[in-house]
Amino acid sequence: MKKVTNVFWIAITLIALAVAYGALAPEHFAQVTGNMESFLTTSFGWYYLLIVSVMVLFCLYFLVSPMGQIRLGKDTDKPEYSFATWIAMLFSAGMGIGLVFWGAAEPLSHFAIDPATAEPGSQEAFRESMRFTFFHWGIHAWAIYAVVALSLAYFQFRKGEPGLISSTLRPLFGDRMKGPWGVLVDVIAVFATAVGVATTLGFGAIQINGGLAYLFDGVPADSLFTQIMIIAVVTVLFMVSSWSGISKGIKYLSNTNMVLAITLLVMVVILGPTLLIFNMFTDSLGSYFQNLVNMSFRAAPVDGDNRAWIDGWTIFYWAWWISWSPFVGIFIARVSKGRTIREFLFGVLLIPTFISFVWFSAFGSTAIDVQNSGVDLTGLLTEETLFAVFNELPLGMILSIIAVLLISTFFITSADSATFVLGMQTSNGSLNPANAVKFTWGIAQSTIAVILLFAGGLGSLQTALIIAAFPFSFIMILMMASFYKAVNLEYKSIKRKR
Repeated sequence: MKKVTNVFWIAITLIALAVAYGALAPEHFAQVTGNMESFLTTSFGWYYLLIVSVMVLFCLYFLVSPMGQIRLGKDTDKPEYSFATWIAMLFSAGMGIGLVFWGAAEPLSHFAIDPATAEPGSQEAFRESMRFTFFHWGIHAWAIYAVVALSLAYFQFRKGEPGLISSTLRPLFGDRMKGPWGVLVDVIAVFATAVGVATTLGFGAIQINGGLAYLFDGVPADSLFTQIMIIAVVTVLFMVSSWSGISKGIKYLSNTNMVLAITLLVMVVILGPTLLIFNMFTDSLGSYFQNLVNMSFRAAPVDGDNRAWIDGWTIFYWAWWISWSPFVGIFIARVSKGRTIREFLFGVLLIPTFISFVWFSAFGSTAIDVQNSGVDLTGLLTEETLFAVFNELPLGMILSIIAVLLISTFFITSADSATFVLGMQTSNGSLNPANAVKFTWGIAQSTIAVILLFAGGLGSLQTALIIAAFPFSFIMILMMASFYKAVNLEYKSIKRKR
């Protein structure tokens, strides 16, 4: 613990205060966070839509720009991990539990419960449900991650800076980032990471609870006690993995995740409505690109109902991805040394987007097909939807078991990766933070998840998430400006030398 910086002590103190508040006054905590979330989504929804669209354009520019040939590292550096392992690692950290949690539930909700604009249960609602699901999990989400990861990887491996968020802002602010302002930036990043990851751990515990309740009659559904026990068991498992280091624990877990995910996906495609899945994938892909600009800037300023839908889905997702971006960005940067900017953006921006589209086409189309067959899924808890869908397919029990295993391994991988990242950020960017620091953050993450569940379940998790994301979004704007300034200067220098 001697190597930790002031960022550790300040961040852990702030998190401890927030946890104590949630534990001692859960109703007041839920009320205050709810009011803050309502204010942010109502007053700054336009801001989220604009800034995330700018991030997409920023990434696409560097993907095609001549500056994309610059390597994230020295010119002689080679990638540390194979391409397949690299994709598995960034995908496991970047989406993980969310894909399984929302794979069937989100398209079903957009179709039968709360469509964006169409009539519930209509053919238009079906098409719209897949289009908006693609939108929420596609290029925009990964562009948010890519902005943070690209900037960190460039300054850390190309320029030799510490692996800290504050280090990426030195081209704009110079040595002032070594003082209190830099500490403030890193504390915001650590706080957003801790709350964002704890939120997803809460989602994971809720869905594992739902899966176990479906598989075993004696397990109560939506049980706070069961969810806390799940978090406790997983905490022990990810700490064991964390002890083994990034090249063993996280690497092996990520590869296991991809094997389980591909197995589950292939089985759903074969056992589900195969032709419908492929047709919906093709049709939704075209509809997504056709409506991408409109969806990106859709604010519904004079339509209260549509505006509420945007706040509850699109703005929530953009805040979710932003709150996760310090964690995922730092982790992706850590495993991306040696790749060019163009190769990095191709791998981070496009491949996971394509995989997500295939995933939601399979699980979403199957869920809607089950709904249309006469089985009403709309009254179920979100975490139970996937297992109810599997219950209507051949080999449903096997599918459910694989899904619970997948959620568990995603759960462990996300928490393991997060403890590593939080350890880095509070140990001056160390590439191998001390186990004591990682374990401290592991306990902190799990405690936050338990408190947020205790204070109001999924609603409190979502509101805390949006609040944590807001201040970090301004840092991301500065990171884009700083990265462009530094890379542009280097590219001009390279051209002069030629």
